[in-house]
Amino acid sequence: MKNPSKFFSLYVVVTVLYFCMATNLVAQKNETAINKKLPVIPKILQIDETTIKDHLKPKGKPLLVNFWATWCIPCREEFPDLVEINKTYKDKIDFITITLDDLAEINRDVPKFLEEMKATMPTFLLYTNDENAVISSISKDWQGGLPFTVLYDKNGKVIHTRQGKIRLPKIEEKINIQIQPPK
Repeated sequence: MKNPSKFFSLYVVVTVLYFCMATNLVAQKNETAINKKLPVIPKILQIDETTIKDHLKPKGKPLLVNFWATWCIPCREEFPDLVEINKTYKDKIDFITITLDDLAEINRDVPKFLEEMKATMPTFLLYTNDENAVISSISKDWQGGLPFTVLYDKNGKVIHTRQGKIRLPKIEEKINIQIQPPK
């Protein structure tokens, strides 16, 4: 070797680069593992009597809307079925839930409950001074009891309503009719 110090310098540079690349790969692998463990919690947006109307308009697909609250025992009992519907029909229908919890719960009990349920459908919190006016504008069949579910066809026509817990086979039947190609 003509110049051992150049060889040593090259050796040090290559070793440092190798160490940096290896450290970076390990960090990326750890970050991916951490991200896989983090739950995906939908952001809960506040809506009112005006903005709810925009969310109740189908956008080319059938629309399923469920009204609920964290303090409502039947709502909590039916939520696993709603999560299942969301998984089954994710790309075939639009599905939103609207909670009637107090506004203070938008960042507390509501996201905590959705995380526990592994719910990923869009969720809104309805806050209005006149809930009865909003309720009567949604369906003449709704007297304000929870849970309440509405299925709209792709044109916005009400196809099905249910006050009380959904009956999974019945709602799936109604959804399947809506997503069938026309004959």
